[in-house]
This record gives sequence, structure tokens and C-alpha cells, in this order.
Amino acid sequence: FLSGVSDEQLHGNPNALSTRLCEKGLRYDLTVPLARYVVQHQGEISFPFKRYQIQPVWRADRPQKGRYREFYQCDVDVIGSRSLLCEVDLVEIVAKVFQRLGIRVTLKVNNRKILYGIAETSGHADKMIDITVAIDKLEKIGLEGANGAKLARLREILADSPVGLAGVTETETILSYVETLGTELEIELDLSLARGLNYYTGAIFEVKARDFAIGSICGGGRYDDLTGIFGMPNTSGVGISFGADRIYDVMTGLDLFPDDTKGTTRALMLNFGGEEERVSLRLAKNLREAGIACEVYPESAKMKKQMEYANRRAVPWVVIVGSDELASGRATVKNMATGEQQAVAFDELINRIE
Repeated sequence: FLSGVSDEQLHGNPNALSTRLCEKGLRYDLTVPLARYVVQHQGEISFPFKRYQIQPVWRADRPQKGRYREFYQCDVDVIGSRSLLCEVDLVEIVAKVFQRLGIRVTLKVNNRKILYGIAETSGHADKMIDITVAIDKLEKIGLEGANGAKLARLREILADSPVGLAGVTETETILSYVETLGTELEIELDLSLARGLNYYTGAIFEVKARDFAIGSICGGGRYDDLTGIFGMPNTSGVGISFGADRIYDVMTGLDLFPDDTKGTTRALMLNFGGEEERVSLRLAKNLREAGIACEVYPESAKMKKQMEYANRRAVPWVVIVGSDELASGRATVKNMATGEQQAVAFDELINRIE
């Protein structure tokens, strides 16, 4: 990468080096590459084109809590339709994902057209005071039942801005459909929400965790002409991106990961050597074929050492096949969480652990 950089650039002239480095960059997000893909394969795909994609991206950020230079994005996009039903689908996806993860969130929504309308209207000096006072009142309405009141007030504020009114109508439509479907997702119309990327043209979304202090963990919006930069104008799209690393931080901070995700092994067969070892190997094979992750301790060590290994690995079940078990044809199964033990016939072992 630096093969063409001289010693002077590398050591004596930092500005020249910065200019050279900035000629190239790693993948910033997944949306722009998607737009390029759509343009390149427009004759092969059916519109509207829906896709999800999970890949690492890179930003030239200063690393800090919840902010990384390399992180994973999980994107969902629809290309080739201006229907607001696409936005409704994305809201449903947000609700379902965070419900399954057990994270309480607030979905903040706004519309770039509303922001444009406010900027357009505020250009009239005689209305500036009225607009400022009205927006201040909007923020004091509160969250409960406020979205409809905010949108109604916005209609009055933006009465002379066709673009702004279009944004209000779009937002009303999206929220109306979401309400019709029914959702427990907390949704807030947030006029301060703008999203940093300039390609957004309509609805914009941002998800905040309610019980953990961190930046947005999901965001996105409508972009009407992103493919235009690659020679395919007037193709609308909408998408959202889940920040996998920040979501992981939230789940770790709130201890939301199930205990069984802390280890991959579900059952550990203790090893006593000899014929007991052979039987343990056969039983372990049966468990694995039944889809139960299982391992046999690799050597005939002291039982205390093997049990400590199971504890450190957070293995939920320990299976003991010693001489007594070999004679009876019943393994001793220990629940490592409760300490309870039970004799289980070899052919019932799968059902017991499942």
C-alpha cells in the first residue's frame, strides 16, 4: 500500500502522506456498494429487489466506548419501490429483532422533507420567532400520544412548504400503518433526528436502547437517487442497518445473553479409561448425531480435574460412565447448574439431555 510513498512523505511531510492515504479507503458502509451492485446487475434482478447483508465496514473514527474503526453492519434494503409499505416492513423488522433479543428500545423517526420544510420556512424572517416557539412546544408535548399532536402542529408550521407537508404526510402514513398492525415498539417523532449521510431523502430512522447508555444501535432511511451516481437515475430505495457490535455491547452490559451461549459444549463425558472410555466414546457419538454438542475428556484424569474443566467451560451437563454405570447400563447425569444427579439408561441419554 505504501510502496509508492517516498521517505520524505513518510517521515518529513505528514500532510503529503495524508493526501496520498486519502486517495484510498476501506468500505465505509454497505449501502453504496449495494447501489453499485444493483446498477451492474439491473438486467438480472427483479424489482423491487430485497436483500440483507452482513459484513465488516471501517470508519476513520477515534476509538472509544461504543465507537469502533472496524465493526459489523447487518443491512436490510429494498430497491426499486417508492411505496411506504417498505418503511412499514422495516419498522416491523426492528420491532421483531429487538423483541427477540430482549432489548427495550425507542425507534426515533423523522423525515428529511420535514427538515427541508423547516429550513425553507425559517428563511422568512417574519416567521422565525413563531417557528422557534412552535418547535419548542412540540418538544414539550411529551412522548405519550405525542406523535399525532406533533404532526398536526407541523402541518400548521409548514403550511407554506409543499415539500415539508409531503414529509408530514409520509410520516403520518407510516405511523398509521404501524398502528394498524399493532406494535409494542416505542416510536417517537424526533425533529432533531437528521442522520449524517446526505443521501437520505425521505423517512429516517434511529434506534436507541432505553436501558443502556450508548449511541444508536440501528438506523437508516429512504434514499431516492443513490444509484444515480452509478448511471441509473430515479431508482428509489430504503434500508436500515443494525450495528452488531453495539448491540453486542448492550446485551453484554444488560446480561441478556442466555447461559447456554457462554459455551458450545452441551455435555461432557468424563473419562475413566479402559472399557468405560470406549462406551463413553460411543455415547458421545450418539449425542452428536442427535445434534447435541458433546465431547469426551481426552484423558483419564482425576475426576476433580475433569469437573473443574466442565465448570470453566460452563458445560451444563456432565455424563459419568464408571464401572458401576458400565455394569448397570445406566449413566449418571449431573446438572451442573443445580448439582442434581440422575441415573439414566444409555438409550435414554439423548432425551434426558435434550
